[in-house]
Amino acid sequence: MDPKNISIEDFTYELPDERIALHPLEQRDASKLLVYRNGEISADTFLNIDRYLPENTLLVFNNTKVINARIPFYKAGGARIEIFCLEPSEKVSEYVSVMSQTTSVQWKCFVGGAAKWKDEVIEKHFIIDNIPVVLKATKAGKEGEIFIVGFSWQPVGLSFAAILQGAGSVPLPPYIKRTTDTDDADRYQTIFAEHEGSVAAPTAGLHFTETVFSKLPQKNISKTFVTLHVGAGTFKPVKAATMEGHEMHAEYIDVNIHTIKTLQQNENIAAVGTTSLRTIETLYWLGVKVKLDPALKELSLSQWDVYAPGFLQASISARDALAALISWMENNGQHGIFTKTQLLIVPGYQFRIVKTLITNFHQPQSTLLLLVAAAIGDDWKKMYQYALENDFRFLSYGDGNLINIQS
Repeated sequence: MDPKNISIEDFTYELPDERIALHPLEQRDASKLLVYRNGEISADTFLNIDRYLPENTLLVFNNTKVINARIPFYKAGGARIEIFCLEPSEKVSEYVSVMSQTTSVQWKCFVGGAAKWKDEVIEKHFIIDNIPVVLKATKAGKEGEIFIVGFSWQPVGLSFAAILQGAGSVPLPPYIKRTTDTDDADRYQTIFAEHEGSVAAPTAGLHFTETVFSKLPQKNISKTFVTLHVGAGTFKPVKAATMEGHEMHAEYIDVNIHTIKTLQQNENIAAVGTTSLRTIETLYWLGVKVKLDPALKELSLSQWDVYAPGFLQASISARDALAALISWMENNGQHGIFTKTQLLIVPGYQFRIVKTLITNFHQPQSTLLLLVAAAIGDDWKKMYQYALENDFRFLSYGDGNLINIQS
């Protein structure tokens, strides 16, 4: 079937509100683990995930760090305006410089209570390390439902990362219908979070602990890290009847050449989370692009690129595609890949690198559920029904599953 003709109504299920986890478990690795392998389902806990990974597996994690993206402002009359920072408004070459700005920035944002905000400058006063700080926000433009907001602050010298940390709060997903608490600042981050930029956590990684990591070397299971800065679009429902009418969200990926070489040298690769998987598979297709056209100067991946005639059927192996990408990087003096990916993975997609997916349970009629269906076909229904009947917790703070991808 043409992926554009896939009907989203075929990828729904009944998710009772009480099955959505509103809080994390006290212990990260106590979460339940559903294991799907060749049509068979079993259950355990994340503490024992090493038992279900083959020897010599390479685990790939997303080490993005969630920023305090929700910033509440209050006008003089008491009206509340919430600004949700999504991503920089300008094209960037890497995220570190964006988060390191010390005077002003412009970001794409959602604005709650936008009708109450005319053209005036709004301010927020708060304290960082006993220093009074004033953050100002100004409307600088609009793109559809997205506002371009200019931020400036006094005193200058503080990084934008520090400003967000002091002024904002953890951006819990919209289906977690409660206010944030002190635990969220820690528990809505993986223990290996490093590079600031996400507005949502790579939730499959939330289950991993140092105890779990300590067990992996016994089976020669290694790990490496990629970065995909998760955008709010990950929660965007598919409202169109077919996928042709849905615009896949684009997100920044950042992967160094050493990691790409590591991926090229390993065959049994397990992606921890859909974000890691989309990053790894994007690298394959970027490799295909430069193998077909070594003269390319800029790399990116659009929503329908891989479904173009002759492209999805490319017979280039994972090893050769990554080798071509590495060669292209070396020839162009690049030590890493930083670009946007809009890769949409739906049933009919052939996975090129990833053999195993570790993920959580996803919303009905979401692109993430489509990705799971691409990995195991209609068995996603059997897997989700099992989880519903056996008290698994769903979505970001919920339990997870380990899927052996069908070839």
